[in-house]
Amino acid sequence: MKNRILAGAVALVSSVTLSGCGFLPGSGGGDRTVTVWLMKDSVSPGFLEKFTSAYEKDNPSIELDFRIQEWSGIGPKVLEALESDDAPDVIEVGNTQVAQYAESGGLRDLTLESMRDLGSEDWLPGLAQPGQISGVQYGIPWYAANRVVIYNKEIFQKAGIDSVPKTRAQWMADTEKLNTQGNQGMYLAGQNWYVLAGFIWDEGGELAEGSGGDWRGTLNSPEALAGMNFYKELQALGEGPMDADEEKPPQTDVFARGDVAQIISVPGSAALIEQKNPELKGKLGYFPIPGKTEKAPGSVFTGGSDLIVPKNADQRSAGIAVVKALASEKWQTELARTMSYVPNKPSLAHVVEGEEGTAAMAEGARRGRATPNSSQWARVEAENPIKPYMTAVLQGNDPAAEAKKASERITAMLAGS
Repeated sequence: MKNRILAGAVALVSSVTLSGCGFLPGSGGGDRTVTVWLMKDSVSPGFLEKFTSAYEKDNPSIELDFRIQEWSGIGPKVLEALESDDAPDVIEVGNTQVAQYAESGGLRDLTLESMRDLGSEDWLPGLAQPGQISGVQYGIPWYAANRVVIYNKEIFQKAGIDSVPKTRAQWMADTEKLNTQGNQGMYLAGQNWYVLAGFIWDEGGELAEGSGGDWRGTLNSPEALAGMNFYKELQALGEGPMDADEEKPPQTDVFARGDVAQIISVPGSAALIEQKNPELKGKLGYFPIPGKTEKAPGSVFTGGSDLIVPKNADQRSAGIAVVKALASEKWQTELARTMSYVPNKPSLAHVVEGEEGTAAMAEGARRGRATPNSSQWARVEAENPIKPYMTAVLQGNDPAAEAKKASERITAMLAGS
């Protein structure tokens, strides 16, 4: 699925995004055409033209035909393509969508290629894990984005805070200090469940757990409840609504007023903030969500894309070769620098070191995770019992009772009932 996290990640390049659902063919000189479905706004025309030119020069028998797809309604469209006799050769999919498509039986097993040629042992876990179902690698990690803390440097300086926090305890202490000078120390909406997921993972909990194909919601575990308790403490250090998510109202609008010290968002949100309030240009900073110790940043939800190859594609081998190129160090470096994405390997994080926001995102991505790898998880997100659970706890209801109720609903959804 496409998560709102990626919408913010591409904000910095929105002026050069691809157009509609058309196609960008290659030079037309190849003997074989490899058709690739890419999602709207995933890459810029400049990147795609550069990749196409270089790839077709190195592979003169191949013509690349990129067809741009809308995120809206993409699930049924991909499933239909996987069942047809006219499937594209490569498809970009949301990292958390792979399980759904693998269940159809229409994906090619890419395990051998991922182990032999692509260095899968170094992939970001938030992309690699959801691409693997029952030990089989169907999705090849392409790019990632995750949340960081965006902060107002001026407010930090006025509060006497000279360095960004490295631990949760220091983060809370700094936020309390920032919240006592007529400013909001942290603007955090009550239903930002992706942020909650990171806190739950840091405590050793899960949103849901699966065994033998059976899944159950686990928000009522002691670890998950500890994560919710930390969320509640942090959310109280600001005026975020308890009964809405980060889009109601848009947290970038709230931050742009100039009296908020911190929000949790993707770095691309800074461009939107500066557009609304040019006086904040040069005053925004970034740091990874702090972990419980200085040894590692906090866990974060990883949004992003994997590349899959349909079983019934006409050019399966040629399609795999294109996937390998897109996932290679050369083109990962180009993609990360062009689009301000996190590369698919932590070892490539150095390629974005000069970009403060993307570098903070890449550091946090080392602790990236994905949502439960169930083909039914999309239904959980669509109806989302996690959001009302969070609101109920923030409004003073018993956390254990509310967590049990939400977990039971998640269990039923994951069982298809």
